[in-house]
Amino acid sequence: MTIAPVPVDEAVPGPRPELPDDGLLALYREMVRVRAFEEEVIDAFGKGLIPGSTHPCIGAEAIKAGALSPLAADDLVFATYRGHGEALIKGVEPVSMMAELMGRATGVCKGKGGSMHLSEPSVGLVSTNAIVAGHIPMAGGAALSCQFRGSGQVVLCFFGDGASCEGEFFEAMNMAMLWKVPLVFICENNGIAISVPTAKSQATPDIADRARGFGMPASIVDGNDVVAVRAAVAEGVARARSGGGPTFVECKTVRWERHSAFSAGGSDPAEQRRAWQRVDPIPRFRKALVAWGLATDADLDDVDVRTRAEMRAVRDEAERAPFPAPDSIYEDIFA
Repeated sequence: MTIAPVPVDEAVPGPRPELPDDGLLALYREMVRVRAFEEEVIDAFGKGLIPGSTHPCIGAEAIKAGALSPLAADDLVFATYRGHGEALIKGVEPVSMMAELMGRATGVCKGKGGSMHLSEPSVGLVSTNAIVAGHIPMAGGAALSCQFRGSGQVVLCFFGDGASCEGEFFEAMNMAMLWKVPLVFICENNGIAISVPTAKSQATPDIADRARGFGMPASIVDGNDVVAVRAAVAEGVARARSGGGPTFVECKTVRWERHSAFSAGGSDPAEQRRAWQRVDPIPRFRKALVAWGLATDADLDDVDVRTRAEMRAVRDEAERAPFPAPDSIYEDIFA
């Protein structure tokens, strides 16, 4: 099945989804929050405020907002190093998250995890993970725990197209399907793993075909259509919660930035950015909200302005936070 993000100027809003007005508007707000946060992250990194590196998810906000929307508060999420959006939407406090990226003592992991290792179990964000595909078996284990405990919880596991070439990916899918654990696999297929296009690393253009090989229900959606993402993931969440086992959702999307803020790998952004911006999920969904009569452009402009101001204030507060004391290196160590 060939699916690709639709350019904004070619997107025709479909019928209004059967979701409450505030639910649809919340999807827009979440996408804008993620975009504004990541823009501050990129700028802060460029000014030397974020050590190491960071991996923005600009261009894939519809996946983050759409996939997390059907979850209950106690459902669990595992994400990749490109997981700022998942953390923010799942409920991690923005100042604490920005402080973590900056290595400050007030960070959600006390400044010891940084951009790629976020964790806040109190809101259901189990972890983001720097190891490609390394978190997928962990998500399977968490889902097995939910099943054993009869908790009724569902686990979402986000990963990229590159992870689908790793052995852990196949092992986790096999066992998840064998044991029918409550897990939804969400593949963010942006078509390039660091600097290797999927066409040069995978024999099939659709990663969902690999899930179908295990007998797993699988769907492919335009990952820049937040309503389509939400519908596909909601179906998987309902299946998992009812005891029907795992689901695979492949979201075709793009990423605007290089692999990381530090990396030079990937395509020439000057050449490709215009093409990527043509399929920007935020103006595309804005266009739909206006067409459905849920908001005016002025209303959504106000959301944009207020959200950017909020995230600028988040960054300012995080910058004022102290660095960890040197002797704190011996804290939170478990033998």
